[in-house]
Amino acid sequence: MKLNYKIIFHFLGLLLLFNGGFMLLSTLISFIYDDGVTFNLFLAGISTLLLGVFLMVPTRDHKKIMDKREGYVVVTFGWLIMAFTGCLPYVFTGTISDFTSAFLETMSGYTTTGATILNDIEIVPKGVLFWRSMTHWIGGMGIIVLAIAILPLLGIGGMQLFAAEAPGPSGDKLHPRITDTAKRLWLIYFGYTIAETILLKIAGMDLFDAMNHAMSTLSTGGFSTKNASVAYWNDQPIIQYIIILFMFLAGTNFVLSYFAFKGKVQKIFRDEEFKLYVSFIVIFTLIAAAIIYFKADVSISSIAHPMVWGEAESAFRHGLFQVLSVITTTGFITADYTLWAPFLVVFFFGLMFLGGSAGSTSGGVKVVRHLILIKNGFLEFKRALHPNAILPVRYNSRAVSGDIVFNILAFFILYMLSFIVGSLVFSMFGLDLMSSIGIAASSLGNVGPAFGDFGPVNNYASLPDLAKWWAAFLMLIGRLELFTVLILLTPFFWRNR
Repeated sequence: MKLNYKIIFHFLGLLLLFNGGFMLLSTLISFIYDDGVTFNLFLAGISTLLLGVFLMVPTRDHKKIMDKREGYVVVTFGWLIMAFTGCLPYVFTGTISDFTSAFLETMSGYTTTGATILNDIEIVPKGVLFWRSMTHWIGGMGIIVLAIAILPLLGIGGMQLFAAEAPGPSGDKLHPRITDTAKRLWLIYFGYTIAETILLKIAGMDLFDAMNHAMSTLSTGGFSTKNASVAYWNDQPIIQYIIILFMFLAGTNFVLSYFAFKGKVQKIFRDEEFKLYVSFIVIFTLIAAAIIYFKADVSISSIAHPMVWGEAESAFRHGLFQVLSVITTTGFITADYTLWAPFLVVFFFGLMFLGGSAGSTSGGVKVVRHLILIKNGFLEFKRALHPNAILPVRYNSRAVSGDIVFNILAFFILYMLSFIVGSLVFSMFGLDLMSSIGIAASSLGNVGPAFGDFGPVNNYASLPDLAKWWAAFLMLIGRLELFTVLILLTPFFWRNR
């Protein structure tokens, strides 16, 4: 069966309309702040809109049928076309004149990685900074999920796209119709963003910074409007605690937020993934905070204003902030944690492979996959003693099918292989060991800050051009959970059946 190319191009055109519309919103911000690049942003937005119309008009008579193959193509190429056109505001305004660097910055935005090549963020025009944060916000919940909400207007069911966009093991739905699911998720996402913006403004941020950091937090992205990231507000702990709260919420399955708003709180505390997610945060925070606190020379030298609310509170806050930032793959920083202690360097490197909850905006492997892998591992001991016993893996009191367990095992193996190959390729470009494994883990997990030459206080500007394209590729496959992109590289995918 041949691919339905018309519906693919029609949908890509629709995504470009979304992209162009959000660029025009950034144009409005540029006009309000009179930053001198309003026309350039307007030109980028109009160019993207026209390209979208160019793709949509000739394909408007497409057959309204989409199977899994078209879903995978639309998701992968949708992200690529969004990234390629998302470069235009940087290039047209001259903020990033080199296309390779502009593409990496854009891909880092849409995949919510948060790695940047900008050396001085604070001189960037406000309209461009807003667009930069907007790429996070669009990519956070997924532009595909947003588009699913309006697919009924085209007469297309969106289940195939939802499966390709969110192929994790969680099958919970808020509503039988996928379009209603998408609308509810976006309503929660938008509501959290507004709430954090208001709270950050009340706490002392100006409105522009509050909007940008809210978009970056809820998308678990990490782009900041300050060169020092959230460390800029180390003398205002309340701001950091607000960001901590919303990083936690962003790393939690958004379905649980829906249940909370519906008053079904018991469902949250019965959810095994949520309980393990909270346990990880508590345990890892206590470990990090204890090391920071008892190494007085480290806590005083590497953390600004440690005595604002007392050194014990400072150690706890910075430990909690960095643990949450890495686990949820947000990537904000309040200090250079690579200076705290050698143990913590290895510690945070390990956390890059954890990830937040399934159904969140976090990257990484996801907590539920670790949970099922651990459970299956323990059951293997029992199966060795009782080879004839039927011992299914159970999650939330329900048996998990063998297909799902095998899928998770395959995902984990593929993830680790991607990390190993990613590290090897970076080493071929001349990076040292720590830099190679750090940037591979960070890009694949959509974390942002890495280690070595690309640590929390550095950026990706010094990467060779080919290494930037490789980092962008790892960001893409990590964001789309490997299978969605890598399946397109197999020859049998493109065979007509």
